[in-house]
Amino acid sequence: MIAYSSLFSKPVFVHARLLLAGAILAPGKRTVTSALRVLGLSEETKFHKYHRVLSLARWCALEGAHVLLGQLLAAFLAAGPVVVGIDETIERRWGSKINKRGIYRDSARSSRAHFVKCSGLRWISLMLLLPMSWAGRVWALPFLTVLAPSERYAQEARKRHKKITDWARQMLLQLKRWLPERQVIAVGDSSYAVMELLAAVRSHVTFITRLRLDAALYEPAPARVPGKPGRSRKKGERLPSLQEVLKCAATKWQKVKLTNWYGHGEKEMEIATGTAVWYHSGKPVVPLRWVLLGDPEGKLTPVALLSTDLELPAETIVLYFARRWSVEVTLEETRAHIGVETQRQWSDKAIERTTPVLLGLFSIVTLLAERLQKQGMLLVDTAAWHKKEKPTFSDAIAAVRRLLWQKIDFSTSDKQTEMVKIPKPLLQHFQHMLANAA
Repeated sequence: MIAYSSLFSKPVFVHARLLLAGAILAPGKRTVTSALRVLGLSEETKFHKYHRVLSLARWCALEGAHVLLGQLLAAFLAAGPVVVGIDETIERRWGSKINKRGIYRDSARSSRAHFVKCSGLRWISLMLLLPMSWAGRVWALPFLTVLAPSERYAQEARKRHKKITDWARQMLLQLKRWLPERQVIAVGDSSYAVMELLAAVRSHVTFITRLRLDAALYEPAPARVPGKPGRSRKKGERLPSLQEVLKCAATKWQKVKLTNWYGHGEKEMEIATGTAVWYHSGKPVVPLRWVLLGDPEGKLTPVALLSTDLELPAETIVLYFARRWSVEVTLEETRAHIGVETQRQWSDKAIERTTPVLLGLFSIVTLLAERLQKQGMLLVDTAAWHKKEKPTFSDAIAAVRRLLWQKIDFSTSDKQTEMVKIPKPLLQHFQHMLANAA
């Protein structure tokens, strides 16, 4: 936490550190009062000081995201391409005082045949997609999260409504400003397959996302003839759609073995690739490399991917896109173990700070777990009926909690003359139960 000291004044930094420790240790809701209670500060009469860290204190969450990104890169990725996932999530919240909430589709409860709406706040998060050697899979580590207010709020506040793609463009360009010397590769779902977004960031960031099978693809525009009047052409001849390429017997498929395919080891797939220009009237032109991905076993539906880097190999594009599944895992883990959606702030500033901090706490716990793993203190919680070889996030946060609980002073008060001795196995059992509390 020393790295974040410059963001706060000295008194606020003391309170912020306590709130962070309390958020790690607290089971259940991650409210300010539950964080204070788990630290033994339930008799603190000036508890309002801790609420003001989120609602009134002057500190910049964007600068905190920059510091966290530097810590993650220093610990896990000192060199090489920086692969990030971008995705949005809905924090289910109700209340008339939560101004920026809206009504959205609940993706966790909806299906193709069943549509569920929910009231909540929509967050867009950038996460580092890193292979974690001691976990045996890719982890998505959040470092920058912003609130995308609803269209209803923009109308009531008489402000211009910013779409998800507008927020994504700003976030990716900000990331590139932080990492001017590094290659940045962004991975997103089909919500970000928007020509305006891809055209705006392609010169700064390589974007990989899904592509519609019926997208209008063309050959590059031919060279301009000197002296010919009129505008320069934006595109060449129309190419067959990817649906036609998929059905064409002349399509050249290459069989490749993809390692760590969605966390399930090696998978053999068929790949076809090519370059084209994606064009639609009135929109910017996007040169891209397309990749068709098919399953020889016929279990998976064929999908099309695009990359704004035309030189990126097709197999690399597929492997980078496969890392995206860890984003959904992280969002579920933050709800189960970090307490996202359990906070109860209602002021705008506290809302805009609390959820990004809780998501960033996932990455901070991972950083601490990395240090504990190097010291041999990251243990795997196994039982006779459950053999687990690699640690998961539940093991990581349990190890961090165990370390914090071991540092708590269990000595008796001066007024208490009788010392109550706790047997060591019972004490260790209590520490284990506290460390693994959800």
